[in-house]
Amino acid sequence: MTTAMAVTERAALLGRELAGEFPDARGRYGAFGGRYVPETVVPALDRLEAGVKRWLRDPAFVAELDDQLGTWVGRPTPLTYAAALSRRWGAEVYLKREDLAHTGAHKINNAIGQALLAKRLGAKRIVAETGAGQHGVACAAACARLGLPCTVYMGAIDCERQAPNVGRMKLLGTTVVPVTGGDQTLRAAIDEAMRDWVADPTDTYYLLGSVVGPHPYPYLVRELQSVIGREARAQMIRQVGGLPAAVFACVGGGSNSIGMFHPFIADAGVKLLGIEAGGRGLALGENSATLSLGSPGVLQGSYSMLLQDADGQIQETHSVSAGLDYPGVGPEHALLQQAGRVAYEYATDDEALAALAECAEAEGILLALETAHAFAGARRFAASNAGSRLLICSSGRGDKDMPTLQKTLLREKP
Repeated sequence: MTTAMAVTERAALLGRELAGEFPDARGRYGAFGGRYVPETVVPALDRLEAGVKRWLRDPAFVAELDDQLGTWVGRPTPLTYAAALSRRWGAEVYLKREDLAHTGAHKINNAIGQALLAKRLGAKRIVAETGAGQHGVACAAACARLGLPCTVYMGAIDCERQAPNVGRMKLLGTTVVPVTGGDQTLRAAIDEAMRDWVADPTDTYYLLGSVVGPHPYPYLVRELQSVIGREARAQMIRQVGGLPAAVFACVGGGSNSIGMFHPFIADAGVKLLGIEAGGRGLALGENSATLSLGSPGVLQGSYSMLLQDADGQIQETHSVSAGLDYPGVGPEHALLQQAGRVAYEYATDDEALAALAECAEAEGILLALETAHAFAGARRFAASNAGSRLLICSSGRGDKDMPTLQKTLLREKP
């Protein structure tokens, strides 16, 4: 394809995205997305799609969700001017504080929304997956709030490095099932949650935590998480007097980033940068930088960018952050990269740890390790864009990461 043709095609894709044509009737975002699932779960997905179309625009449902977000989740979350980081970086740095939402991360926006939807659909129990544990905790809290039994699958490796969140889920009345097969991280947890769901797709509702999986999940999660960007955009205009030059968010499966980016897509003057996990290096198995280093393929019900070998075998991944340790990404992110609207970069484990330490000491904010990747990317951008106004999605707090930090940053301190 010639350069001129490529530019034309990217402009056309972006135009269709801006026009609200994605996902299409087949659940596709351009070439990406769709449904690649066993026939046994197609009726459940059809019921979910019908429920999404009915309830997400129903005034009574919207009012109930807004009430839960306002009186229980704690929305709107604040916009914080990071004065010390601004001085250090030579930029104007603002933080959208999802770490201050109930349960400590953006995941609660999606969890309470889907739990309310599941009740409308007549579900008798909830199953979910979790990596960093924040989605699991959010599901546990939402199910406790609404009186729904909940089972969360979590990789055995993640259970160890995210032990505080395992305890929180149990205290909230949720059954936590460690997954000892596969890579024992997020991918294996999703596989097990899907197996549970397939066994009883009528009475069980699968509360998926990111913008991955078969249609309509990527759309549903995006709609529930876009409250982040809508609030942030309005807060920037009201509190600061204008939009940022660039917006940053970490990217694993991609829920906090799509929630932050989507309301800014039509703002052509605002750069959007998603920061993936560069891990220990660029070789397969050493990172989780799917959009930066991956290729197209099918994983867990959707066609998107994946970390796979030349034979199409999904590879194990690595990240110091459990929530980014995943070999796939949401299909809308793949489209936004192809259309040239969002730039995707990566930050290494060491860069993320350094960013976490800097923010803690300078701002008194302990970031989640996932979130720290976005801060590392923003710091890098600021170094070559002096004086820019930057907005970072502070997607979660770092209490959960203390076992990892004890072995890394704190081990280095006298």
